[in-house]
Amino acid sequence: MKRLISLFTALIGIAIAAHAQQDIPSAKPGIQYGKAITPKGAISVPQLEAKLASDSSYTGKIEGQVVEVCKKKGCFIRIQREGSGDPILVRFKDYGFFMPQDIVGKTVVLEGQAKVKEVSVAQQRHFAEDAGKNADEIASITEPKVDINIIADGVVVK
Repeated sequence: MKRLISLFTALIGIAIAAHAQQDIPSAKPGIQYGKAITPKGAISVPQLEAKLASDSSYTGKIEGQVVEVCKKKGCFIRIQREGSGDPILVRFKDYGFFMPQDIVGKTVVLEGQAKVKEVSVAQQRHFAEDAGKNADEIASITEPKVDINIIADGVVVK
């Protein structure tokens, strides 16, 4: 009987997770994810980098182009930097919302907190795995790095 209950509970969990993925709306202009925000007052990625050069955190709106999304369930995105820098990681507050796969290439405004912090090798490898990187790319991550990380409360597609 315990096995039957466990099996039933697992099936319900899988069904809920599958249904939740289908409810992520396609990335069209004006679509909101998480907290409702407006694009007004957003700063660009270069402006964010300039602010973080003199302060370790910034809270507000940031506009950028999405260049990557988590392949597993849309649990993070990366926004483009100017030049050759690695894209900036954006996660979502308390995993409260997720991004659709078609958001890559779209310009978004997100509201949240950006911080400069050290990202461990384990975290970098975890994000690389979720992004669908191959085993060689994941294995090549051998040192922690200091980078900008953003926790967003809300995202709107421009």
